[in-house]
Amino acid sequence: MQYHIDHLDKQTLIDLYLGMLKPRMIEEKMLILLRQGKISKWFSGIGQEAISVGVTMALKKEEYILPMHRNLGVFTTREIPLYRLFAQWQGKQSGFTQGRDRSFHFGTQEYRIVGMISHLGPQLGVADGIALADMIRRKKRVTAVFTGEGATSEGDFHEALNVASVWNLPVLFCIENNGYGLSTPTNEQYNCEHLADRAKGYGIESRIIDGNNIIEVFTKVDELCKSLRKRPRPVLLEFKTFRMRGHEEASGTKYVPEKLMKKWAKKDPISNFEAYLKEQELITEKEIEEFRVTISKEIETNLNKAFEEQSVIANTKKETKDIYKAFEYEDSKPKGETKNIRFVDAVSEGLEQSMDKYNELIIMGQDIAEYGGVFKITEGFTIKFGRSRVRNTPICESAIVSAAMGLSINGMKAIVEMQFADFVSSGFNPIVNYLAKVHYRWNEKADVVIRMPCGGGVGAGPFHSQTNEAWFTKVPGLKVVYPAFPSDAKGLLATAINDPNPVLFFEHKGLYRSVYQDVPTEYYTLPFGQASVLQEGEALTVVSYGAGIHWALEILKKHPHIEADVLDLRTLQPLDFESIFTSVKKTGKLMILQEDTLFGGVASDISATVMENCFEFLDAPIKRVGSLDTPVPFAKNLEDNFLPKQRFETVLLELYDY
Repeated sequence: MQYHIDHLDKQTLIDLYLGMLKPRMIEEKMLILLRQGKISKWFSGIGQEAISVGVTMALKKEEYILPMHRNLGVFTTREIPLYRLFAQWQGKQSGFTQGRDRSFHFGTQEYRIVGMISHLGPQLGVADGIALADMIRRKKRVTAVFTGEGATSEGDFHEALNVASVWNLPVLFCIENNGYGLSTPTNEQYNCEHLADRAKGYGIESRIIDGNNIIEVFTKVDELCKSLRKRPRPVLLEFKTFRMRGHEEASGTKYVPEKLMKKWAKKDPISNFEAYLKEQELITEKEIEEFRVTISKEIETNLNKAFEEQSVIANTKKETKDIYKAFEYEDSKPKGETKNIRFVDAVSEGLEQSMDKYNELIIMGQDIAEYGGVFKITEGFTIKFGRSRVRNTPICESAIVSAAMGLSINGMKAIVEMQFADFVSSGFNPIVNYLAKVHYRWNEKADVVIRMPCGGGVGAGPFHSQTNEAWFTKVPGLKVVYPAFPSDAKGLLATAINDPNPVLFFEHKGLYRSVYQDVPTEYYTLPFGQASVLQEGEALTVVSYGAGIHWALEILKKHPHIEADVLDLRTLQPLDFESIFTSVKKTGKLMILQEDTLFGGVASDISATVMENCFEFLDAPIKRVGSLDTPVPFAKNLEDNFLPKQRFETVLLELYDY
């Protein structure tokens, strides 16, 4: 192995050596503990230390790095206290996830590290968002993100590279090409000679680096970082290396040819560099032994501290509380004049006023800049706020949701407009597995609002008409808002943007230009979790939201003898069960109307919860009315039959007469 150490002083060379030695010694200890049953799982990076250490040492401490399973050297190079790492791996309270996640599935703002999730790909888009925030603030920083050769087959990899290329983001995409994705060799993972060649398709630079040569890794990455700080742009790095142990220890390495193992064993990054340093008389055998003794003592001291800590104690109240970042609602009362405007105008006003309030609020979405979005909600925003804050995106929902997460990690607020709520399926993974879980896992907020133009009744067919709120009300960590009136839309949108937690904000496009209301012209907020009682009566209770509220009011108007309580939920997570219980206890009858398909919808949970809490007050079976359990059809007669409006009237009369 050739080392070109020009311009590197002795201390830097020793630091690079010690940087690799410490994670190697920790790993060797972890393998012993694994066999003793004192830790449950281990993903080994033995043989790959040069990449983690070299990249991390080339970055400044204030620059974010997003590592993977085998990047222990990132954590040790950033000098994270070892007892906290050991406590993390043992599921102890002083670990970074307080026992809620394992291995390297965590992040820490203190050390500017953002850990991976098992789905791998989304963190590449998160790196885009972190870098975007730095670029908007004109901070000359680099973000480095790791992935393996297997994960380069994921769509998130390609989306993230494309976004970084289009926006010229200073991101180092680091591929650790270590030969195998679990047991699948590279020749079954991709059909090109070098993964670095993929950069050409995105118009970005790439480098191939010997991932076992610590000097080559450090010097080339250091040179690139200095260049990217001056001229921001993405670069794809392919580190050629090898995984000397199994994907995780239980999987073993029997599928690897013995000859290949021996070949790479000769390329061990630590033994080779150690031999070189001794040959150059930069280090002695005695010094090496002293280093090992010092590191060994550090490991044992911190291990004992972690072992002595008691097991984490389950506390249901704390567990449920920590799903969300604490948010103290600030009640900004509507005041001043009002103006009779459409639903779509109220949303636009709410967005604009929040953009005025937060100068680091970024809106991203397809065609939202000069074009103003397909519904013209952001029309004129680029003139007022500029294209750095109102950003057209490529058609890659997953990477953009992940980028929004990155903006939040780097201290900004983000709004993502799904062109249609149906398209959220392409960004589903980062919403339900990253945004929703991040605060519970390692106490990091996801300050992201995802706007969801939704709903049927406009002849848009199966792919532009879904009202898919139940996909998200099921997921702990998300908040779901679904207003029916312009004034609610504006006030609740302001609250959603203030809230540091992820919010899915549903806007029924059939209401955009058909519903008018007197709406305060100034900024105001409305609280989550409070239903609105639209009319009162003793006969029965009707609960709905979105377009369903308008259908219910219209049909009740045709039957004035049915005096009903009508509750507009407004928010579905949190959901105002207390108002529902109060009404049901008064009327004794409940029907729930949703536009969503009936099975598995919000109405089912409301029905079950009322049965559990108000059974003795019910004078009739609870009735649920929803759309047919089919895709949304296009032709008007078919769509009218699909939607629940006509069935609602039939069931309403049946329940009233019960």
